[in-house]
Amino acid sequence: MSSHSYNRIKMPQGLWEGLRQLGIASHDLARKAGLPLTIISETTVNTAQYYAIWQAYSDLSGDIAQGLINLATVYEVTKYPPPILATYHARNYRDALHRMARYKQLCPPERLKMVEAGESFTIDLEWIITDQTCPPLLVGITLAFLLELGRKGTGRPLIASAVEFTQPMGDEKALEAYFGCPVQTNGSRNRLTLHRKDLDLSFLTYNEELIEILSPALDHTLHEYKVNRSMSDMVKWIMKRSLSAGRPEVQTIAKELGMSDRTLQRRLTDEKTSFVHLLTQARHEQARMYLADLSLDIKEVAFLIGYEDQNSFYRAFRAWEGDTPANWRSEHA
Repeated sequence: MSSHSYNRIKMPQGLWEGLRQLGIASHDLARKAGLPLTIISETTVNTAQYYAIWQAYSDLSGDIAQGLINLATVYEVTKYPPPILATYHARNYRDALHRMARYKQLCPPERLKMVEAGESFTIDLEWIITDQTCPPLLVGITLAFLLELGRKGTGRPLIASAVEFTQPMGDEKALEAYFGCPVQTNGSRNRLTLHRKDLDLSFLTYNEELIEILSPALDHTLHEYKVNRSMSDMVKWIMKRSLSAGRPEVQTIAKELGMSDRTLQRRLTDEKTSFVHLLTQARHEQARMYLADLSLDIKEVAFLIGYEDQNSFYRAFRAWEGDTPANWRSEHA
């Protein structure tokens, strides 16, 4: 699997139908996103295109909260791709959520971290491809779909215990009415907390025969996905989401991968690369992506890719591109 595989996101074609039901024409959204009309027929897009589509929908909706509520409630289950569709035919809500977390590995750019303790079940949303320009509405719709999964599967008006977002989300009263609980914005994480007792509720949509057909195929695909991922890809992916915290150390990356730093360096040597080389690549690729976002000034870009001072970033970028960040931006952004 190439290093670009983390930057290819599957576009559910049902999204366009859901938007049509809300009175938003696909060609209008494509234009608003500044993308060619051919994007409507694309099966995969890159991160920038994916975010642009969601930001355009957010802008056309007017209010983030109302936009995510409208789409979450109108989206038809039958329009989901197989990895997500399989969750709606699970035995109960708990089974569905764990299947969702498992099969979402096939559908970047997000992943779900679940913890069941006491009377609560928390789901933290983490982005595989970190980017400060991720539209708040995309964060909201992702968590809303998890609650909708339970509501549609059980046929009951389930409510959350708590919801937390890292960004402002528009009409908070509308969100609290939708989730049925207090909603915190400008928090430290994006988290949906459910009532643990609801996890045992059976799904009316449970289909054992369909699950037996879908699960082996999806598990095989997931296994192939994991096997084919190179160590270099995984290391660079972790680096990219860690850069804003400073220069990542080999010990930290190795610990996250569950191995010693010596083992990690040996694995990278086997793939004819090194930790330092991958770090340079990660910074270079992220720098190009961030510079293409005109809302970020160059000092912010330097910080986001782990440089403590702007001069060090300038020297590194000139070595990569043979030009200054400002000149590159004016020519390519």
